[in-house]
Amino acid sequence: MVYLTRIERFNAAHRLFNKNWSAEKNKEVFGKCANENFHGHNYYLHVTVKGMPDEDTGFIMNAKELSKLIKSEVTEHLDHSNLNLDVDFLQDVIPSTENLVIAIWKRLASKLEPKQLHCVKLFETENIFVEYYGE
Repeated sequence: MVYLTRIERFNAAHRLFNKNWSAEKNKEVFGKCANENFHGHNYYLHVTVKGMPDEDTGFIMNAKELSKLIKSEVTEHLDHSNLNLDVDFLQDVIPSTENLVIAIWKRLASKLEPKQLHCVKLFETENIFVEYYGE
């Protein structure tokens, strides 16, 4: 099996809070990330597909086509947005990096051949990232 990873970047703001909790509990659990004025990150998104190279092209998938797919399905919706307010597929979801990576997976997996998507890895900071391999 061969794995191909494409890296894309986007910038977005969010606020971590649970609307069913008090302001005090949100601050206790989420700390500064519960700031009602939001905060932002420069995200690095790694999308990995898997398969065997095509006999005619030598590709698992054309990396330019993968980039176009990531942009149309993910980064065009997320870049320079407020994840809590602006992104329809994140409504009613706490926009943690964990929830965000699952939402990204769902958007990409529905557009790729079955079992082709291997991993979605999202770096929130240089020290924090989340990986998702599907359910």
